[in-house]
Amino acid sequence: MANFDETFDWVVVGSGAGSMSSGMLMRQAGKSVVVLEKTEFFGGTTAKSGGVMWIPNNQFMDPGEDSDEKAITYLDAVVGDDSDAPGTSHEKRLAYVKTGPKMVDFLLRQGVKLERGSKFWPDYYDNLPGGCETSRTVVAPPFNRKELGPWAKKLRLGMLEMPVKLDDGMQFASMKHSWAIKWLFAKTAFAVVMGKLTGKMWTTAGACLQGRMLKAGLEKGVDVRLESPVKELIVEGGKVTGVVTVKDGKPWRIAANLGVLVNAGGFAHNQAMRDKYMPGTRSEWSVTPEGDTGDMHQEMERIGGVLAQMDEMVGFPGTLTPGWEKQYVFAGMQAVTAKPGAILVDQAGVRFMNESCSYEHYCETMLKRGNAVPSWAIMDASFMEEYALGGSVGIKKKPKDWFDSGYLKVADTVEELATKIGADPATLKATVDRWNDMMARGADEDFQRGVRFYDQYLGDPFHKPNPTLGPLSTGPFYAVEVIPGDVSTYGGVVTDINSRVLKADGSVIEGLYSCGVSTASPMGRVYPGAGASVGPSMVFGFIAAKHAAGLDNQAI
Repeated sequence: MANFDETFDWVVVGSGAGSMSSGMLMRQAGKSVVVLEKTEFFGGTTAKSGGVMWIPNNQFMDPGEDSDEKAITYLDAVVGDDSDAPGTSHEKRLAYVKTGPKMVDFLLRQGVKLERGSKFWPDYYDNLPGGCETSRTVVAPPFNRKELGPWAKKLRLGMLEMPVKLDDGMQFASMKHSWAIKWLFAKTAFAVVMGKLTGKMWTTAGACLQGRMLKAGLEKGVDVRLESPVKELIVEGGKVTGVVTVKDGKPWRIAANLGVLVNAGGFAHNQAMRDKYMPGTRSEWSVTPEGDTGDMHQEMERIGGVLAQMDEMVGFPGTLTPGWEKQYVFAGMQAVTAKPGAILVDQAGVRFMNESCSYEHYCETMLKRGNAVPSWAIMDASFMEEYALGGSVGIKKKPKDWFDSGYLKVADTVEELATKIGADPATLKATVDRWNDMMARGADEDFQRGVRFYDQYLGDPFHKPNPTLGPLSTGPFYAVEVIPGDVSTYGGVVTDINSRVLKADGSVIEGLYSCGVSTASPMGRVYPGAGASVGPSMVFGFIAAKHAAGLDNQAI
């Protein structure tokens, strides 16, 4: 037997979304739980994300709006069974569909406030069988960090630190077209001011989800330890019996009576691993936290776990405005190129995709193209006056250094713009002419942009007849680089239907469970809808605890 310094029933590595859904279920079962977080902040990548969970047939949807049958039909259609994606299977996807609403019910009973993300946040492939044209999303409402007491400053900073729902905040760009949105903005601004006057510390999106999970977990007795990296998984007789972490700067051995759950994020900030599995991508283009270095991927592989789907990532198409290195999250471009008056072209000046596709597919297409890293967003003057780019609307409000540095290219003609981005003038002119001809006919005949409800969700709801379609006809013309960033890697160890880590021969590594992006995604190589990494982390963390605690046949 290893000489342990401490013993818990359930040891969780990492503090992402699935850690607390797992930990709270264990606490309800009367088991002791410790969460070991590598960095100085709680929350993982989830805290920096939108904090959205994709939960089909959830309790916030209208009666009859969804069903398990419709959801599994959709997942089977969009994901499929690919021998090159061993992280997924029909059985695993079905377990997700059936367990997701139960997990949400459990969290609500634990005092975690949740609600529907939006009534219109369509699945990313809503045109496929079983696709949802409304929304299967679940989120947490804005959260006052002060409720965490001394833990308030230990919760990782979110992407939106104000009292507004994520979906509402996304509407602000259309404020000038709607008095309702103007009123929403005014209420938010008033809440921000009042929050400062009354000492509140509001956050939303992923940080508010994680803040609410942390608060509930601490109240239920989950032991959370920061700056406690796990250096080693302890194996005895073929079974994982504990971990080696760090306490007071020295190795500290913790035994796990029921098992170890690894939910330690991905490897986005490990350039060597990126070069091996995802050549052409860069760690500095990831918006994940600094601790996302793949340590546990390598450790689980060392003891027999099998890594799969390692060439996949959850893409985040972005643009590197001057000073982007100092920004918490650099500017996104998916919703930009989905607006009327904008397209995306490769380095030759050729359009090559539906710019309103999911962010995962967007970046995947760029990387597979061969000459599309970086790509170029091409916009006309009417776009620049109407829509936001890098957080600002209107060409007169664009920072001077955008022009001085050469980041924002501008030219009176498309041909002149082509020379500034290094493309053939005739090629880019032909691309724009083709786009404008299609816009005159009212349809993207090349890539079907604007056909799906999701395409339209990303467009301008006040632009008719199609929210995402419009010509590039008003000079001057503009261009900025677009890079394939990410909000996480999407590959890891292969797990079974109960989240147990598997060996190459399909047998289980006893005592070792994993969820989140430490695993080969149960969604395979596709991102079916908003929250398709946070949702599975929380659901399969829940499933892991249920199995390890022997609760499989019990009502929860």
